[in-house]
Amino acid sequence: MSLGAAEEDSPSKIHLPADIDWEMLDKSKFFFLGAALFSGVSGTLYPIVVLKTRQQVMLNEISSLKMVSSILKFEGFRGFYRGFGTSLMGTIPARALYMGALEVTKSNVGNVATGQLGLSEASASVISNAAAGLSAAMAAQLVWTPIDVVSQRLMVQGGKGGCNASGCSVGLKTYNGGIDAVRKIMYADGVRGLYRGFGISILTYAPSNAVWWASYSIVHRLIWGCIGCYCCKKDENGYRPDGKAMVGVQGLSAAFASGLSALVTMPFDTIKTRLQVLDVEGSRCGRAPTILQTARNLVKEGGVGACYRGLGPRWASMSMSATTMITTYEFLKRLSTKNEETFA
Repeated sequence: MSLGAAEEDSPSKIHLPADIDWEMLDKSKFFFLGAALFSGVSGTLYPIVVLKTRQQVMLNEISSLKMVSSILKFEGFRGFYRGFGTSLMGTIPARALYMGALEVTKSNVGNVATGQLGLSEASASVISNAAAGLSAAMAAQLVWTPIDVVSQRLMVQGGKGGCNASGCSVGLKTYNGGIDAVRKIMYADGVRGLYRGFGISILTYAPSNAVWWASYSIVHRLIWGCIGCYCCKKDENGYRPDGKAMVGVQGLSAAFASGLSALVTMPFDTIKTRLQVLDVEGSRCGRAPTILQTARNLVKEGGVGACYRGLGPRWASMSMSATTMITTYEFLKRLSTKNEETFA
């Protein structure tokens, strides 16, 4: 997010646009445009998510290039979009919950931190961003977990290049689309089957989002501080960045924050994927394994390194997604302001 008008009084004299809080947004425009923009982002990055998911459920480690080659050879380009329709249906309500919780929490926590607690703008920004990321992830998982369970099962099946032929670590059923998958999951495991891995999803995404937003806030501020110090040596009147500079700093900050977040939470994400993809019938005891059992099985297969299968695609996915998301998000907020000329 932007550092706000308060930066104009800093020693480096960086003149950035004022931040846009929840009260300044036209909510209907915000959610409508947000659904359209982020659906496009999801479609662009979906193939990387498919690649990451398939790597996580394999018995043996397979390189990304080999996996891509296998999918193209046996399934064609459409193999990279298995389950996308189901995923897209969940993206819109999940993103709406995410964005709403993010902005409301950030605005309220930020006001409390600066007003009642008397913290500096920098400290309040880190705390409010971390709290906002935490609450947004928890809210979104109420919708996203069932969609994730269904879409991931569709992702890993398919032709000779699918997991069934490539040595998948879990038993898989064949589904004829999202509706068929929901029906079979409900029949086998009830509603709880659609929420399998909900706990580990919270443990994965809530800390990940908190770390990401806090890291983003810190890195964003540090980069602008360095730029300000350099530019103000040439111009005593301060530095007023253009649109390209704003996007560049946002993207760089997002990529750095994504790398840290992916590294910290990767084992949780791998366990979550295993829990959500495997069938109850495929387990020895005829029931879904626990988080601990899944973790033990994973380590037995390939040691601690098995927990990091798919790290490359996930890191790339998170970095590209976050960079695209934050620049799109900032653009969305400025499009959705009630009085746009104020922030021009």
